[in-house]
Amino acid sequence: MAEGEAGTEAATKLSDWRENKLNQEPIGDVVLQVKGLTGGYSPRRPVLHELDFTVRAGEMMGLIGLNGAGKSTTVKHLLGLMTPHRGEIIISGTTLQQNAEKYRGSYAYVPEVPVLFEELTVEEHLRLTAMAYGIGEQDYAERSEQLLAEFRMTPKKTASAAHLSKGMKQKVMLMNALLARPALYIIDEPFLGLDPLGIRSLLERLMQERSRGAAILMSTHILSTVEAYCDRFILLHGGKIREMGTMEQVRTARGQDGDSLEEIFYRVVEESDADGKGA
Repeated sequence: MAEGEAGTEAATKLSDWRENKLNQEPIGDVVLQVKGLTGGYSPRRPVLHELDFTVRAGEMMGLIGLNGAGKSTTVKHLLGLMTPHRGEIIISGTTLQQNAEKYRGSYAYVPEVPVLFEELTVEEHLRLTAMAYGIGEQDYAERSEQLLAEFRMTPKKTASAAHLSKGMKQKVMLMNALLARPALYIIDEPFLGLDPLGIRSLLERLMQERSRGAAILMSTHILSTVEAYCDRFILLHGGKIREMGTMEQVRTARGQDGDSLEEIFYRVVEESDADGKGA
């Protein structure tokens, strides 16, 4: 298939998915459950205040908010890098304290800034991920070959991370996560540094993973992407959930039919600040 035809086919798939997603209910059980999460860097001054939300199998949840709203702190708590002051985080039916191996093995995380071993090649990073997640040789060979081709990284598979551009390093992080095929993806600003074809490859892959039954929590500032691709979204401001649900649910609740996510976002932030809730 010619490159132009492949691009047209991918665009058609994305368009069809955007048109149908609002009519689809989450297809599976709860994968991530956050209950009453209060936390931060100091018990005397928490950053997060009583967060309650779930992400189900086959659901893509957008996490949005201004800088300092609590998105990164939320992610750090989910990863087990910070201990909640109060509340509970459950992934695949277990907490980090109950079964750390199952908890950590149930998610794959893509940070905003790529973190790679400079001396390892692209292929060695993928093999390291396969070992960590217990992926068999045949599955590894099939998945890695497909991912390298989709992200146009096959010519770079023997290149060390030190010789990759920032965008290519981001692709390696994404390929590592997608190689694992976990129950939950936690993705932080995944589009930074990606070229247009890389963005398209990622979105198409996330569609496939969602259809497979994976739960996806994606933090991003690109509101148009959240509106177009996410089933639901969480709007954080001042460490609290100000809005949560589908676009239609939030529009109905606020009496703002037809408003875009960007318009709703700005209005919620302004109202919260006016009421003194954003501090």
